[in-house]
Amino acid sequence: MENTLRGKYGSLFAEMTKISHAAAKIDETKVYEEANLESRKYMYKVLDENFKSGSGLNNIENFKRFYESVVKEGKNGLILMEHYSNLDLPAILYLLEKQGEDWAKDFSSRIVAVAGMKLNEASAGVRAFTEGFTRVVIYPTRSLNAAEDKLISDEEKAAEEQKARKINFAAMRAMDSCKKRGQIILVFPSGTRYRPGQPETKRGLREIDSYLRLFDNMILVSINGNALKINPNNPEDMLADILDPDVVTLTASPVIKCKNFRDEVLSALPDDEPDPKQKTVDRVMEILEEQHEAVEKTRAAK
Repeated sequence: MENTLRGKYGSLFAEMTKISHAAAKIDETKVYEEANLESRKYMYKVLDENFKSGSGLNNIENFKRFYESVVKEGKNGLILMEHYSNLDLPAILYLLEKQGEDWAKDFSSRIVAVAGMKLNEASAGVRAFTEGFTRVVIYPTRSLNAAEDKLISDEEKAAEEQKARKINFAAMRAMDSCKKRGQIILVFPSGTRYRPGQPETKRGLREIDSYLRLFDNMILVSINGNALKINPNNPEDMLADILDPDVVTLTASPVIKCKNFRDEVLSALPDDEPDPKQKTVDRVMEILEEQHEAVEKTRAAK
């Protein structure tokens, strides 16, 4: 049997598709989607079978302190997380729930991911899998740039730009509602999965600077281990991703005050720095890489 998502779990995806009700096309009226908890059961089956013993959360006290700052202190909470595979978001939900304590289960239930339209629109199977978690859907900058690069008329480009503005404005409003409800927003600052040999896919998006201005507290979550690799022969087909069971660990930074973090980065820049916003997210990515490498050393020593 082919060791891809489609090859190993084709029947599972067929079952998920039957119970799927997420929007196949995104517009400004469909940017907030609650998790389909029935779909999540199937998603967790994949993790059960591909996350090896020893998978879990590092620095659990940092996760808990962050949760308390949201629930007990009323702070707006942001998670910025590394991105290697389409199991990354399921992983944080799953590992928090598996942690077993009530606070961790509640933490998991509060997470709302910022997700690109592609996850809804790529295929019925991908959409059904994505449906297992709550999300705010955006029109990513990368997708808009790709659309503008196509050989289409100026009128079509203008229409696409207007569509992107409407969707992203509605997404910001939905995110604000999430914050007021005490939900926690999770963003992948790279905006895409990291592809080995393509360092640009691990560069943070300058738009992340806006999130730092909109939230009170954040944690930076690095990921070690990867049970689902991008298929180099078919990188655009998410269901062609290759399963590779692994020990997967998520490590949280201490709680960081977003304003203080941003102010510290900006104050250290020269007056003629041409792109200070990019520098703030560059620092985020540096910290994530430092965490990742520190954990990787401990894994190698075992």
